[in-house]
Amino acid sequence: MDAVAKTFLLCLFFLFTFAVHAHISEYDEVWLKRQKEAEEMALKSYNPNPEEVTSHFNSRVDRALEGSNSTRRGLRKYTGPCLATNPIDRCWRCRSNWAQDRKRLARCVLGFGRKTRGGLFGKYYVVTDGSDNDLVNPKPGTLRHAVIQKQPLWIIFSRDMVIRLSEELLVQSDKTIDGRGFDVHIAFGAGITLQFVHNVIIHGLHIHDINAGSGGFIRDSVDHYGLRTGSDGDAISVFGSTNIWIDHNSMSNCKDGLVDVIMGSTAVTISNNHMTKHNEVMLFGASDAYEKDAIMQVTVAFNHFGRGLVQRMPRCRWGFVHVVNNDYTHWLMYAIGGSQHPTIISQGNRFIAPPNLAAKEITKRDYAPEDVWKNWTWRSEGDLLMNGAFFVQSGSPLRKRPFSRQDMITAKRGTFVTRLTRFSGALNCKVGKPC
Repeated sequence: MDAVAKTFLLCLFFLFTFAVHAHISEYDEVWLKRQKEAEEMALKSYNPNPEEVTSHFNSRVDRALEGSNSTRRGLRKYTGPCLATNPIDRCWRCRSNWAQDRKRLARCVLGFGRKTRGGLFGKYYVVTDGSDNDLVNPKPGTLRHAVIQKQPLWIIFSRDMVIRLSEELLVQSDKTIDGRGFDVHIAFGAGITLQFVHNVIIHGLHIHDINAGSGGFIRDSVDHYGLRTGSDGDAISVFGSTNIWIDHNSMSNCKDGLVDVIMGSTAVTISNNHMTKHNEVMLFGASDAYEKDAIMQVTVAFNHFGRGLVQRMPRCRWGFVHVVNNDYTHWLMYAIGGSQHPTIISQGNRFIAPPNLAAKEITKRDYAPEDVWKNWTWRSEGDLLMNGAFFVQSGSPLRKRPFSRQDMITAKRGTFVTRLTRFSGALNCKVGKPC
C-alpha cells in the first residue's frame, strides 16, 4: 500500500471515529463545518492567563461576603426573607421584579464562562407544550422547536411540566433555557446536548433519570436534520462548545454523566447546582489522546455535591479547572480526579470524607506513576478538610502575577461554604416575589 492510500485510510478512520463519538454520520458536511467553526471559536475564547480569571472570581466572592460571618446551612427548608449568599446570586435573586427583568441574569455569570450571554439579545420564546413527539419537524411551542431556531432566544415556560425527550435535545447557539417560575423537569428520556455551539445558558431545571438514546434522524436547526447514533445518557453534554453557563439546576440519576465537558470545549462555568444520586458525576476531557482539550478552561463554583454521589466531581484531562467554594458532603470513592496533567486549583471548598478509611483521599490520579504526576499542578488553598479528608497536592504553587490589589484578594476559606452554597439547585421562584 503506497503512502497516499495509507493517508486516505487514516483520514477515513479519523472521520469515522469522530463521527461515532459525536453521534453523527461521518459524511455530514454540515456538522463538519460546525466543528471547524467551533474550534475557531474555542481558540478565541481561550484565556492564555487563566489566573486572571481565578483572581477576578475570588475578589467578587470576597466582596459578596464582606461583613458576614454566617456559615450555617439550615437543616430544614428555608422560609425567611431572600438571602443571596454568593456574588452570582446577589446580582439578581433578591429582586421582586426578576420575572419582568429575566435577562438581568445574563449579566451575572462569573468565572471562565463570564462572557456567556445566552439569549440576551433575542426575543422571548414561551414553551407551552411539554411533548416531544416529532424529532424531524418539532411542533411549535415545544422545547425542541425553541432550541433549533437560529436567532438568539430567551426560552421560558408557561407552566409546570415534565418533558420526556424522545432523543437528545440539540441546542443551537445564543439560547437561554430559563426554568424560573415553574417546576420544569427534563426526565425519563434523553438529555441535553450542546455540540459545536456557543453562548448558551441552562438555568433552573430539574434534570434526572436520563437514559441513553437510540439515535435516528433528529433536527438540529431549522434548515438541517441528520442521522445521529445513540446518545450516552448525560444530563448535559458540552461537546466542542464555548461560552457555556450551567447554573441553579438540580441533577441526579442519569445513565452516564451529569455534566460532561469534552472535545475542545472551553469558557465554561458550572455554578449553584445541586447534584445527588449518581456515580460518575462530571467528566472534563473524554480521552487521554485528545490534545485539543488542552485549551479547556472550566469554573466549578458554589455547587453542592450531595447524597449518593460516588466519584468524578470532576474527573479531568488536560485543561485548567478552577474548583472554588463548593460543598462536598458525600462521595464513596473520591472527589476530584484526573489524568494527562490537568491543572486543578481547589480553593475554599469544604470536603467531608466518608466513613470508609480507604476513601478519605479527595484526589485520584490515573495512568501515571508518582514521578510523572508529581509535576501536575493540583493545588489546595483554604479548603476545609473534615472527617479525615486529605488533598494530595502536586506541582508548583500558584503563580503570582502583577494584578491589581483588588484582583489579588484571597478567596473565602472553606468555612464560608455552607453559606455560599445554601441555595444550590433549582430555586422555587414565584412571580412577584424574590427567588
